[in-house]
Amino acid sequence: MSTALSPYTVAQRALAKAVKIEQAAHVAGVAEKMEALAIRAKDVLLSGDAAELKVRATRKVGVLIRTEKEAGKLPKGGRPSKKNRDFKIPVSLAKRGVDKNLAIRARTFEAMPEDSFERQVAKVRRMAAAAAEGDREIVLAAKADRHAAAVEQRRQREKAVAGKIAALPSKRYGVIYADPEWKFETYSAKGKLDTSAENHYTTGTLDEIKARDVASISAPDCVLFLWATAPMMPQALEVMQAWGFEYKSQVIWKKDRGGTGYWFINWHELLLVGTRGHIPAPAQGDQWASVIEAPRGRHSEKPEVFYRMIEGYFPNVPKIELNARATRAGWDAWGFDAPTVEAAE
Repeated sequence: MSTALSPYTVAQRALAKAVKIEQAAHVAGVAEKMEALAIRAKDVLLSGDAAELKVRATRKVGVLIRTEKEAGKLPKGGRPSKKNRDFKIPVSLAKRGVDKNLAIRARTFEAMPEDSFERQVAKVRRMAAAAAEGDREIVLAAKADRHAAAVEQRRQREKAVAGKIAALPSKRYGVIYADPEWKFETYSAKGKLDTSAENHYTTGTLDEIKARDVASISAPDCVLFLWATAPMMPQALEVMQAWGFEYKSQVIWKKDRGGTGYWFINWHELLLVGTRGHIPAPAQGDQWASVIEAPRGRHSEKPEVFYRMIEGYFPNVPKIELNARATRAGWDAWGFDAPTVEAAE
């Protein structure tokens, strides 16, 4: 008779002995893989055991993170005080096997009262068992509950960010929506016909746009929605970085008719998204599609639908439009064509 321990028992014992963050994180990862294999094998008992072990290991990660912080080894920002660090830079959580999602779950579970956590364990076991049994109704209901909780959590984060911004001594914005006055260099005078931007509004050089002090009106937690045409993409990324934002994603505006272009006739523009701080992304399942179709209006005018998208994502956060051409309820406006100027330059 074999005396070898099962992988589950080995992982269970490893969790009991874990005294370091990376040790508990490793067990959480092993348990997650074990749960997935058990579900595929339709092993109801093991799927529930593995799911429970994953949750308990995740909570222990949270406990160990809190313990290190309280000991001054892992304070806010991940860098210990000079008094406690012996002048050594600590290894980041990511390098210790704790990614952002695991860290969030770990802190959430660690903060739960004991009875609430045990209810969570029971729920996770039921869901894993239902998945192994192929009970789709239970699985879908659990996913719906998780999505509703994620939506509410995201809503609360957006409100919290809005509150922090409003509390600052000088007004700052959590949403900056910008359509810079790009000056596109054409190959010849032929390119400066009626389609040229310079015939419709005052354009600025790249250096002028980059030098704009957008940082002074940006909240610590802020998102930038920055318009760019296809040929101006590299310059737009330069501007985003100069203004203090990190590129995250983009959405395409597909127009109802084409415009100009050298390599292609452009039927689209790009709305780039960049962030600074910890502005919350949309809850999973609530994101808009990355391609939005809308008709063209006046030269450089952007469709109403993009305002609605931003307002849906950030209903409470203070918003400003740079290079605005009209006022909009709930927004401040800045720019050469803006009817009013309500934000300090």
